[in-house]
Amino acid sequence: MQGLGRLPIKHWSHSSLMAFLRNPLAWHKRYVEEVYDTPYGPASAVGRACHKALEHYYSGLPKEAAAALGLEYLRDIADFEINFGRASSKLAKKKKRASMEREYLQGIGFYLARAPKYKVLAVESKSTVEVSGLPLPIKAVSDLVVVSKVDPRGVDVIDHKFVSSFTTRGGDKPLYIIQAIFNYYAVKKTFGKPVRRFIINECKISRNIDGSPQVRRHVVDFRTFRKEFIIFNRLVRDATEALRHMKVFLPNPSDIFEGEDSFMLYHFNLAPEEYDTHFRPDE
Repeated sequence: MQGLGRLPIKHWSHSSLMAFLRNPLAWHKRYVEEVYDTPYGPASAVGRACHKALEHYYSGLPKEAAAALGLEYLRDIADFEINFGRASSKLAKKKKRASMEREYLQGIGFYLARAPKYKVLAVESKSTVEVSGLPLPIKAVSDLVVVSKVDPRGVDVIDHKFVSSFTTRGGDKPLYIIQAIFNYYAVKKTFGKPVRRFIINECKISRNIDGSPQVRRHVVDFRTFRKEFIIFNRLVRDATEALRHMKVFLPNPSDIFEGEDSFMLYHFNLAPEEYDTHFRPDE
């Protein structure tokens, strides 16, 4: 793989590729400099706790024990790791923490009340694999790898998402497709079996007023894929090529997740001699 010595990363993952496309400077901080000090929002913290609970549940623990470990995980997250927004006082943060715990208990309760049953082969399966035609290896973390219910010779990959509102039906969401293909390559190489489907179990944390199910399933069937793989491979190659020639990483102030952080990082990286104390905006 000629020229790889000039690349600052050893592999692509779904999260790193999305971060690079959204905000190259924030991506550089996290995936090259490996600085992980950007706080995440309360909803993300709740989602992480729910994932932790399901990791324990599908590893064999009873529902109550798994839910308790997820709550413990949520409580162990330090305040500095969470972006509380306008809740800046100690009391406001305490109230927000209580609200987060209520959301967690409701969300994980909805999911576990009718938790899907699977023949589980692996929980939190992590792998990094070489893919023919791609300039860098592919890394993926799969929530569950299970025996496929539609093809016993193959496997399905299960992904859990805890959301405030369901994704609109009709047409596969591009982000889901990209995540699905990362998992396809990683799982196929690791398990040596056909990967039939990528299934997203989307759990809505707030209660549906009409009493409709709180969990909705989205299915990506790889038998119907062809152009999606072509587009994915092109995207990874183009992103790698852009990275190979990128000398300056610019911020994206409009990024709703990390815009402010990347803009400040760009500011901090300016050399002292770049500041002109005599500069005036109207000059």
